[in-house]
Amino acid sequence: MRVVLDTNILVSALITKGTPPDQLYQAWLREEIELVTSVAQIDEITDVLARPRLRRYVDSDEAAQMVAAIHQRATVLTQVPVTRRSPDPKDDPILAAAVVGDVGLVVSGDRSDMLELGDVEGIPIRSAREALGIALAGKADDES
Repeated sequence: MRVVLDTNILVSALITKGTPPDQLYQAWLREEIELVTSVAQIDEITDVLARPRLRRYVDSDEAAQMVAAIHQRATVLTQVPVTRRSPDPKDDPILAAAVVGDVGLVVSGDRSDMLELGDVEGIPIRSAREALGIALAGKADDES
């Protein structure tokens, strides 16, 4: 399944091991799901992971490995149209990447904006916990 993992999901994966965000990240590393992102999101991830307040929670080597893996292994969209889809303009590049990247799912921990939308052009937006069940169901279907 092709998915977009919101920046907060990727950062959470580095902070809290074994949680649904980390499990989704690990599923991507095992090639059980396909990560779709954009140059704009990679810039955002790099910026967020460099913030001083995260240094005590995120290992800098792990952060660098994540960014490198995204560059090398994810489907990175270089041109994503600027559109207004969310009450928070910072979410718009994530949602646009989902539409342009023809994904089956957007995963976010942003309850106030992203999850409130429910979907973008028919693409469901779900929490990491919900998405994990969907991703595993898709994998089980592939194995049958």
